[in-house]
Amino acid sequence: MLEIEVYCGGMFQTNGYLVTVGEKRYLFDAPGEVADWISQSNRTIDGLILTHLHHDHILDAGLIQQKFGCPIWSHSEPTDELTLISSLSQMMGTDMSVDEFTIDHLIAGETNLSLDGLDLSILHIPGHSPDSLTFQLNNEPVIIGGDVLFKGGIGRTDFPNGSHEQLIGGIKEKLWPLADETQVLPGHGPPTTIGEEKATNPFLK
Repeated sequence: MLEIEVYCGGMFQTNGYLVTVGEKRYLFDAPGEVADWISQSNRTIDGLILTHLHHDHILDAGLIQQKFGCPIWSHSEPTDELTLISSLSQMMGTDMSVDEFTIDHLIAGETNLSLDGLDLSILHIPGHSPDSLTFQLNNEPVIIGGDVLFKGGIGRTDFPNGSHEQLIGGIKEKLWPLADETQVLPGHGPPTTIGEEKATNPFLK
């Protein structure tokens, strides 16, 4: 039996998704205070899977690794360009550092990820960030989308190495072929469906 819970936290109201399959729990992204949210219910997790390395999605990654000793999957290793820490610190006028963490499994170039009880297709869709990944749950009409596609929107493309054309092209090539009823669980905001965004998303007309 599969269960998906959403946690929203941090300065930028970032979504993290806790996916439970049988006795296993996997967290997708690590917004601020998500480690405490998991601990408060006396739970642990078996892995952290990152959709991309922007600051707001990795805030609690170090604490999660320290608390739960679980492996972390990511497209790339953290760099200042990918985390945006320097850019955001300048923009916000305050220190936006995060605790250090290590990536156990680099999945750049991979198209599938098979974990205990959870099979995922990996869709690499850069444009918001060069390392942006969307994960399709192979046995459910659900994708965990990161900051690629939102309800009525798309990920920002004005960050370093962003590309509006690349993001739009990737969404149309890799997400539009999915079934219309496929639920999209985004990195910010409420869920949506592929069909709804095909029909109404103003950025993708």
